[in-house]
This record gives sequence, C-alpha cells and structure tokens, in this order.
Amino acid sequence: MDIIIVLVVASLCVALIFLGLFIWAVKSGQYDDDYSPSVRILFDQKEEKKESNNKIQNLSKVSHQAKA
Repeated sequence: MDIIIVLVVASLCVALIFLGLFIWAVKSGQYDDDYSPSVRILFDQKEEKKESNNKIQNLSKVSHQAKA
C-alpha cells in the first residue's frame, strides 16, 4: 500500500515539472507562430534565385565595364 503513495507522489512531481516546462515554453514564445512553418514549404524559392542571379549578372556587367 505504501508503494501506491510513492507512485502517486512521483507522478504528481513529474506532471508538475512538465506543466512548468509547458508554461515556460508558452511564455517564452515557443508557440507564437504556428501558421508559417506549415505553409513555408509550399512557397517557391525560384523568385529568390532569380533575384540573386540578376544581382550576379549586374555585378559582372559592372566589372566588365570597369575593365574596358
């Protein structure tokens, strides 16, 4: 019968630790942005690649003009 009391106390301690960690995570902003990670993979990154390629091409044109 004594083991039941020990197990109940131990389980309550573990539950309180997890509750405290959950409250800490919520207060520190861990769950603030729950929308964008789920749709970030749907966005195409080709536009960013095109912009970086354009910048590289512009820099190479400028360097060729500076040499001439």
